[in-house]
Amino acid sequence: MNGVHYTCYIKNIEHSIETKEKPKMNIEVSSDHLTMNGVTYKCAVGKGGIRANKKEGDKATPVGTFPIRRVFYRPDRIEKPDTPFETVALSKQDGWSDDLTRPEYNQLITLPYSGSHEELWREDHLYDVIVELGYNDDPPIPGKGSAIFMHVASETYSPTAGCIVLSLPDLLEILKKSTLETKISISG
Repeated sequence: MNGVHYTCYIKNIEHSIETKEKPKMNIEVSSDHLTMNGVTYKCAVGKGGIRANKKEGDKATPVGTFPIRRVFYRPDRIEKPDTPFETVALSKQDGWSDDLTRPEYNQLITLPYSGSHEELWREDHLYDVIVELGYNDDPPIPGKGSAIFMHVASETYSPTAGCIVLSLPDLLEILKKSTLETKISISG
């Protein structure tokens, strides 16, 4: 080319592609509110506050960052929640073991069950939607705490035995906005 150098400039063109994939979002929880993607929701936590050293029966919400495992719902009261997480319709035989002496500790169980447990099919509406958090479950350590959920709040947002509670519309909105990568970050 007779010693002539040609330089080619390629203009960097930015473009966006619309996708259905939701951005990664974490949920930040404090004692009276929860924030997701800049939106704040009223919530309540355990009567024992938020603690780093959670123990069974202390009524505290544990400090940490936890994945969402599954979503349970009452099919006789609400439609299946719109969420990317595994969704399970509750039955009257569903419970959750909080028995420190049993191998099923901090796991879904079938009733009747001879060990200490919580019934998930309740007369009130608190468990119409239950979000199972990945706290003390891989593997469960007896005494470190069990049944740490996000679920429906009472009308007065009464403190819980360790769970995070929100209004039903807020809980359903959060589940819909979540991705499989969404984590719950709880700080004191």
